[in-house]
Amino acid sequence: MDFVKKGKLVIETEIAGLRHVQKLLDGDFEKAVQLMLEVLAAKRKFIVIGVGKSGNVGHKIAATLTSTGAPSIVLDASDAVHGDMGVVAEGDLILALSYSGETEELLRLLPFLKRFNVKMIAMTGYPRSTLARHADIHIDVHIPKEACPLNLAPTSSTTAMMAMGDALAMVILEARGFRKEDFARFHPGGQLGRNLLTRVQDVMRPLDQVAMLSETATVRDALSQWNLKRAGAVIVTGEKTKKGKIVGIYTHGDFVRGYQADAGVGERRLSEVMTRGPITVRVDKLAVEVLNVFQQHRIDDLVVVDAQQRPVGLVDAQDIAKLKLM
Repeated sequence: MDFVKKGKLVIETEIAGLRHVQKLLDGDFEKAVQLMLEVLAAKRKFIVIGVGKSGNVGHKIAATLTSTGAPSIVLDASDAVHGDMGVVAEGDLILALSYSGETEELLRLLPFLKRFNVKMIAMTGYPRSTLARHADIHIDVHIPKEACPLNLAPTSSTTAMMAMGDALAMVILEARGFRKEDFARFHPGGQLGRNLLTRVQDVMRPLDQVAMLSETATVRDALSQWNLKRAGAVIVTGEKTKKGKIVGIYTHGDFVRGYQADAGVGERRLSEVMTRGPITVRVDKLAVEVLNVFQQHRIDDLVVVDAQQRPVGLVDAQDIAKLKLM
């Protein structure tokens, strides 16, 4: 048996299933999104119900919705009739998952759910199924065949459900104007939270730790400041027409290259040897964005400015590397 060939066939079958489901998207999907947006606007929540593999998919869909600012919980169909129905409140939305649309445990809940003032979106592979007919909106996730060689194990069908859940969550996210900053509030931990929450002001060296001199100062003055501040660059400010504003930057690398060409470079003014119009970054930007600047321009020091373009600090590439931002 060619295992690689068989593996590719499974993936190709699931891709074909997804393409089929994509073609099925119609006005019912739009109605589902509109209803879900209305529920969120009313400050209510989504309740996801499924059994077996559909239940597993439901956990993932609920997690995706919740992490993007759409409060969602999973209701176990078996436990629901033994007290867990208490999580259902007026105005909530039920998202019921069952590929056959005939799952006994789920259908048994329908009479109880109907007692609440809730709407229901059913996600099944059969529009004429019992669950589909009793729902307010039905989303069709029918696939031509399972990727299982016996056409029995839920494979393509669960992939289709998960993709449809992602489609709902992402369209809702975009419709609500959900931003990176909002996403960060729900992911404060781990690498993702670090990338989204850490800003330039959190990683920069403040001005009292930065070497900063007037353009009339000499390279020798810069060397003295580097030793004092333990820095490898000096921010150069204007003396006359641009007094106090950034006009350039002079780095240790500039000094090394300059000394190789002229041993007397120490007596030259910074205005003669500095790099004019240095690249800067706003203090309120995400720290991870600094990585792109370093890589794109191949620099090691980046001047940090405020909204008025005044220097407020400096970011050293080594400082960013220590944070392990990705």
